[in-house]
Amino acid sequence: MKTPVEASTPPSAAVRIDKWLWAIRLFKTRTLAAAACRGGHVTIASQPVKPSREVKLNDLIIAKTGEITRTVKVLALLERRVAAREVPKYAEDLTPASEYEKPRERILPPLFTRPKGAGRPTKKDRRQIDKLF
Repeated sequence: MKTPVEASTPPSAAVRIDKWLWAIRLFKTRTLAAAACRGGHVTIASQPVKPSREVKLNDLIIAKTGEITRTVKVLALLERRVAAREVPKYAEDLTPASEYEKPRERILPPLFTRPKGAGRPTKKDRRQIDKLF
């Protein structure tokens, strides 16, 4: 009986990077993965890659997905998308914890609040608002 790693590994022992990034669920669609490669947001060994670049075992991939820069190590090759719980068999996430906290840092509380139903700001309110900026 073949293991999932053996069953999904193609005979060529290499897979296109856009296909692999999509298969491990780093990008929602293969088109988005290819666009990220073309835009220079995906690198292997500090070199930007094209979508057709082949991924090999133990490659270290750095991909910018939105605000987060993800670092992933290739553990196994696959061409078909797998369930989220099976992703750790194919890719090791080496992204530092500080990257995952970046989106949370950007949320700032409002500088001031006005009670609901207070109507339009008065001239005095407007002067106080202008002092803030």
